[in-house]
Amino acid sequence: MKTKKIFTYLFVALMSLTLIAGCSSPQAPSAEADSVIIGGNFELTGGVAEFGKKGENGAKLAIKEANEAGGVLGMQIEYVGADNKSEAGESTAATTKLATQDNVIGIVGPMTSGNTLAAIPVVTEYNIPLVTPTGTNSTLTVGEDGKLNDWVFRACFIDPFQGEVAANFAMDTLGATKAALVIDQKGDYAKGLAKSFEETFVNAGMEIVASEQYVAGQDTDFRSILTNIKQKDPDIIFIPGYYNEVGMIIKQARDSNMDVAILGGDGWGTGPIVDIAGAEAMNKTYYVDHVAADDPALATFAAAFKAEYNQDADSFAALGYDAAKLLIAAIEKAGSTDKEAIRVALETMSGFPGISGDINVDPATHNPKKSASILEFVDGEKIFSTRVDPK
Repeated sequence: MKTKKIFTYLFVALMSLTLIAGCSSPQAPSAEADSVIIGGNFELTGGVAEFGKKGENGAKLAIKEANEAGGVLGMQIEYVGADNKSEAGESTAATTKLATQDNVIGIVGPMTSGNTLAAIPVVTEYNIPLVTPTGTNSTLTVGEDGKLNDWVFRACFIDPFQGEVAANFAMDTLGATKAALVIDQKGDYAKGLAKSFEETFVNAGMEIVASEQYVAGQDTDFRSILTNIKQKDPDIIFIPGYYNEVGMIIKQARDSNMDVAILGGDGWGTGPIVDIAGAEAMNKTYYVDHVAADDPALATFAAAFKAEYNQDADSFAALGYDAAKLLIAAIEKAGSTDKEAIRVALETMSGFPGISGDINVDPATHNPKKSASILEFVDGEKIFSTRVDPK
């Protein structure tokens, strides 16, 4: 009886080890791999799904075009997507799945800074290069401790540059000397842009006459803070938020007979902001964008994007496309699917011709050196106003 039990236990243990080995083996890339697996971590549902859907479609178009041109390193590219549901915790889970189950050699996304921050510990643990299309927070690539996040890159400019561009445009082009700020108190994106705007504006001798806060995803009535701002009589209101709340704030400002110019960041660039605010209310509003509406390269991309998805392209689509192309170019440059080699190739990338402008990666910060654009809303349509080059 004992002998039979011992045999049974050994058999079960052996089968368990076999199953474990079978489950674990996909985590290591096969020496005979015939495809390159790239992951996508995007906001496909939730509060900023408009960003994620456009970004993922841009990335998928870049991969489709690369495959039609022969792939990379003689192999086709396989795309595996994951939905972070516009939540930081889900972004961590999505990145973990891509790293441990899908065996990706690189990740495109997420779109927002908060969701990208949540992915960083995972890509650092598993040594996977990540390129965020629109994560603009400066601490994504260089932490608050000044340490470089080796595995994190971006296709966009950073919040301090964006806030500086907005402040200089307000002063130099709109002639503003007094500004009011409306900030999402829980949003790192909004707080980062507001800080940079205020520093640039005040250092130039101008005045911040009001600074009001709201909570994105909760607040819908902004009349009280708008009344406070109206009493201060600013020349411009800077609202570095996302399209949903910004659209409501602009609508309520115009309903309160506030005809002041309103300025924002790239969070205005996609989604139904015009539908929420109304086309007429959006007049005299401006925002910082990553692409110039009159750029011929953008027009060519927009036509291809429209043909593929029956959607209008915007800066989020273009940056999703650029982020994927940048990762593919790094794999080609590395001449290998080795993740460290890809990381080094990204770190030393220069002269990359992106839809959003030429990208030269700074090895010390992993930030691209590129220009920004200011777009103006006129009767609900986006009109190119000016381009600002980095100093």
